[in-house]
Amino acid sequence: MTRKLFIKTYGCQMNAYDSARMADVMAPHGYALVDEAEGADMVVLNTCHIREKAAEKVYSELGRLRVMKQERAAQGETLIVAVAGCVAQAEGEEMIRRADAVDIVVGPQVYHRLPEMVAKLGQTRKALDTEFPAIDKFDALPDTKRVEGPTAFLTVQEGCDKFCTFCVVPYTRGAEYSRSVAQIEAEARHLVGLGVREITLLGQNVNAYHGLGEDGAAVGLGVLIERLARIDGLKRLRYTTSHPRDMSDELIAAHGCEEKLMPFLHLPVQSGSDGVLEAMNRGHTADDYRRLVARIRAARSDVALSSDFIVGFPGESDADFEATMTLVREIGFAQSFSFKYSSRPGTPAAAAHKQIPEDVKADRLARLQALLTEHEHANLRACIGREFEVLFEKPGRYDGQLIGRSPYLQPVHVQARGYKVGDFARVRVVQAMPHSLRAELVSEAATAAEAVA
Repeated sequence: MTRKLFIKTYGCQMNAYDSARMADVMAPHGYALVDEAEGADMVVLNTCHIREKAAEKVYSELGRLRVMKQERAAQGETLIVAVAGCVAQAEGEEMIRRADAVDIVVGPQVYHRLPEMVAKLGQTRKALDTEFPAIDKFDALPDTKRVEGPTAFLTVQEGCDKFCTFCVVPYTRGAEYSRSVAQIEAEARHLVGLGVREITLLGQNVNAYHGLGEDGAAVGLGVLIERLARIDGLKRLRYTTSHPRDMSDELIAAHGCEEKLMPFLHLPVQSGSDGVLEAMNRGHTADDYRRLVARIRAARSDVALSSDFIVGFPGESDADFEATMTLVREIGFAQSFSFKYSSRPGTPAAAAHKQIPEDVKADRLARLQALLTEHEHANLRACIGREFEVLFEKPGRYDGQLIGRSPYLQPVHVQARGYKVGDFARVRVVQAMPHSLRAELVSEAATAAEAVA
């Protein structure tokens, strides 16, 4: 009998990848993925613990599932509720106590054990597993994978050894671990065989990748990208998220010489103040970051940069905040993610003195976001008149319209009759919209994904 599985994903691309793999794990046990919780036999909340509000959203969702579970029980039906991901790892035992709707709590390193945890529910009322096992979870995952569309995520590295004072990732994802080159190549080839044309390599600190090659020696991300670029049919490569301390010479060089590596780099800086960066334990200064950006742009002049920013970190002065604004003006970011500092239990910054008042954090965030938006819009306007190749990812709102991504990760809307999702087309940008571009076809001749493979 086929059962219905609904997975709700919070947070980063790594969680999106993990959610897809959980669906893969459950499929051989009779669970088919559905698009809504209503009517599902099992609901998995794949959680994020980076922001306080993200964790609270999970508990709010569990309240709704509790009501749904009671209604199903009154009808003689069973609803299994599982919580996975980083909140599960950090708050597993508390979650079991706090949310009686929860049947299973499974950490991000052991979700391959989900089927056996479901099977044991007949013997035990609750199931909890938040270990960091010695056995590589990727070895336990099924070869069959689900893909939706011509793009896919591929995890190459997990965990973090940096221990930024605001971040829970080292505690929820564990130490840095890199998959082998052979393992990654095999998954990439499988994805391409399923019709994927663009792969984004994922890791908490993806450019800290140091996986083993066939000769037993560790290789860096630059070499891995070179290897993956040889795969026939794979047309684009991206990677995220990077740490400024791990941008090697070979990786920077790859941006200049590897055509399949897209000219877009997410490189979080968090602050433009050396004092705040030191308090965050980032391991670099603002000038280190400036010099690194200069080296990357020297390798490829058209690279577009994205970054993360935290305002209101404990002890951040007005001068510290202005240093961040200065850095933004100097670098110029095509995209960005900015947040008010959110205290996470168990991190050093949570116990720091000089916590910043909420109204000050809110004011600083509004000012920073206004500047970042100004830069994003300027970057979009600068694309008007330019030509580049777009990979169509999904239909648009209007008949004959398709939406793709530029090499710089911007959404591009194109009236493209005769083309389909998965096709590439050369386009000319004619209009900049608030967060996307509108373009026209340069050539009316459609090029199918199979033809360009």
